Amino acid sequence: MINFIETKFVMKEKMQYKYESVSVALDQLKQKGYTIDYNLDEQLIMNNSIDFEILIIYRYEGMSDPDDESTVYGIERISTKEKGFFVVGDLSLDPESASKVLLDLEIKRKTQQ
Repeated sequence: MINFIETKFVMKEKMQYKYESVSVALDQLKQKGYTIDYNLDEQLIMNNSIDFEILIIYRYEGMSDPDDESTVYGIERISTKEKGFFVVGDLSLDPESASKVLLDLEIKRKTQQ
């Protein structure tokens, strides 16, 4: 059973989903055409942050352990229109990582509402 909670954001799909597992979120994104795993090329996001846009966010939170949390970003590279995903394992973000760049993009979107 898939449970989700919608929250309105200023994004193309205007949805944030909360799923039971990361694998369910990845399956949903792949069905929507998000095929590139940007975790394999984190430097691309870090070096070209203005060329990426967050289109959708999936969040997973473990029931028994608050540290068991993940965020799956559905992102688009603006210059090429390529869609992919980036998975962040937890909230302990390294300031020199793509996950921090994506969190900054997410916060920027929220403040533009």
